[in-house]
Amino acid sequence: MKEASQAPLFPPITSGGLTDRALEHGLNNPDRVALRRRTPAGWQDVTSGQFLSEVQALAKGLMAAGISHGDRIAIMSATRYEWTLADYAGWFAGATVVPIYETSSAEQVEWILSNAECTGVFLEAERHREVFDQVADRVPTKLVWMFDEGAVDSLVAEGASVTDDELEARRAAVGPDDLATIIYTSGTTGRPKGCVLTHSNIRFETDNVVGAMPDLFDAHGSTLLFIPLAHVFGRVIEIGCIESGTVLGHSADVKNIVSHLGEFQPTFLLSVPRVFEKVFNSAQMKATGEGKGRIFDMAAGTAIDYSKAMDTGGPGIPLKIKHFIFDKLVYGKLRAALGGKVEYAVSGGAPLGARLGHFFRGIGVTILEGYGLTETSAATTINLPDAIRIGTVGRPMPGAGVKIADDGEILLRGGQIFQGYWKNQKATDEVLDADGWFHSGDIGELDREGFLKITGRKKELIVTAGGKNVAPAVLEDRIRANWLVSQCMVVGDNKPFIAALITLDVEALPAWLEQKDRPADTPLADLADDPEIVAEVQAAVDEANKAVSNAEAIKKFHVLSVDWTEEGGQLTPSMKLKRNVVMSEFEQEVEALYT
Repeated sequence: MKEASQAPLFPPITSGGLTDRALEHGLNNPDRVALRRRTPAGWQDVTSGQFLSEVQALAKGLMAAGISHGDRIAIMSATRYEWTLADYAGWFAGATVVPIYETSSAEQVEWILSNAECTGVFLEAERHREVFDQVADRVPTKLVWMFDEGAVDSLVAEGASVTDDELEARRAAVGPDDLATIIYTSGTTGRPKGCVLTHSNIRFETDNVVGAMPDLFDAHGSTLLFIPLAHVFGRVIEIGCIESGTVLGHSADVKNIVSHLGEFQPTFLLSVPRVFEKVFNSAQMKATGEGKGRIFDMAAGTAIDYSKAMDTGGPGIPLKIKHFIFDKLVYGKLRAALGGKVEYAVSGGAPLGARLGHFFRGIGVTILEGYGLTETSAATTINLPDAIRIGTVGRPMPGAGVKIADDGEILLRGGQIFQGYWKNQKATDEVLDADGWFHSGDIGELDREGFLKITGRKKELIVTAGGKNVAPAVLEDRIRANWLVSQCMVVGDNKPFIAALITLDVEALPAWLEQKDRPADTPLADLADDPEIVAEVQAAVDEANKAVSNAEAIKKFHVLSVDWTEEGGQLTPSMKLKRNVVMSEFEQEVEALYT
């Protein structure tokens, strides 16, 4: 199949914008719990009426501070309640909200604030103020508010003179074609580009995705958001929850996320694949450390077999019995670690892999993998509870179309497609064609029923000296599945064979050292060329090579004595590998693989 599409559940809006549903819920059902906010005393309910009141008061403060219809205001903060509050207040005041990753460098902050011509910026804490101060005299942003220094209260007080009628006139003046947000791509190459998304774009996305997933988004559902709200994925879930009445919580405390999940008890989660890999690897590591590694491996194999059987007529009695036993011994504990009530999880941002998909469905947590980009307002394809094919990223969402070009590139169309790159017509023309198709840069294929499978990134395809095209993702995903591996980058462009650079997971190494009765303080540099470590990594490489032909298989690899991180500049905030950065920094190590 070369093209697939779905009819929309909801057409593009012809009036109003992203504030309409929040206003309706606040006025018509003011006592319903809409959010839960973490406080020193625990989780505190926030009703629809209370949220609306707080949003309106903050929006009045923005108006009093001088924010006009169409002005851009930025938010640089970790995921927290005030992020969502400021987001909606900005829209009530008619502003365009520009997210900035809270880990961004001064250079990145300067570029975004200057390029978007932001009038004001919300910062979270002093550490963000210190970054902003480095560029304050070079950006047009003169209004600065800090969450941790009472910005919300001070703005609310400042806005006391703005009347309800004045605020409603400003809110009502916003229409479908007004800019809701400019989201800057995480920048795996070059400077980030600002993706222009209108109120209509995002409402089309949320209306149709929420409408297609009633098992997740409804007044009985809840989710704890812990991925960055600066990412389009988290942002659309935020909006989808507010619009559907799904209870929304926030947490940026990754170290304590397990305890927060236990307290909040969400019914569904969303995350990037690396987090699901970590959950699996950590459980495997813990079981191995307790001498129960064989039991865990058997339980994992049973979960995967059980899930696969669900697609082929259902599990037989022997498999059902094994699954029942392991549910008591293993699966129940894993579900409890996710809060105990999670039935579904949504994965995006990178390929999940069929193995993890089957494992999690087998333990009772179905991961719905989807596909989209910032330019497409998040998901354009998605697996649904009643239409799922593990190993794919689902079928087109309602109202969307997917087409495979002659060279394999995935083209996307629908009301969710962005308007273009902010102040960059040349880049816009390169990805949006005259028929409205967005050229994604990804390579994929559609099966007979319209399920999309991602096979690689067009710009990341490796062409060996022998002319073999190799998509690195399938190899890298499988190698990262090993609990000792943190990151992997496959190389081999214009080289005689495929090779790889691999980094070790510093969080997993202490448990491995303990199992081997080795000193816990063994330096990472000593472990990189340790024969036992190399043997473990070789096993991961051998497993990955089973997925490809001999010409595509990894022939050599090098284990590095450092890891790649966002702080180090090798990963984007959404955990994508900056291949050009890694190739530049580790050029000698790559060349050594071929000498």
